[in-house]
Amino acid sequence: MSNATRQYETTFIVNASLDDVQVDGVISRVQETITKNGGTISSLNKWGRKRLSYSINKRTNGFYVNIEFEAAGTLLAPLERSFQLDEMILRHLTVVLDKKAIAARVAAQTASALSTVSTEEKPIAPAREPLFTEPADGKNS
Repeated sequence: MSNATRQYETTFIVNASLDDVQVDGVISRVQETITKNGGTISSLNKWGRKRLSYSINKRTNGFYVNIEFEAAGTLLAPLERSFQLDEMILRHLTVVLDKKAIAARVAAQTASALSTVSTEEKPIAPAREPLFTEPADGKNS
């Protein structure tokens, strides 16, 4: 990664009243904006339809999408402009991923890759003694 490029993460909420084909169209337009302006997408996460904490433009549900990408800072202006012009996008947020977050993500990925032991091979945890035992006669004392 050169000095001119940085890791970014953008999360946006699409109008949930659209059908899946229309939502995919909005997502592909955002991806196209990123790639046309020199960015490379590292991951796309569709979080799906969720209830909003508060209504946005009289909408109570939204389709959440998260995209991680690497790009120069000059990409942000056209990306933000495309978010503002698209009426189907209710909210958006783009942040720079700091080095600690990237390092933590890499560490988590390597840890999950190392722990790909199947369930048959995992040791069974020893049974613990119950905290409370009932008397043998069944009476509570």
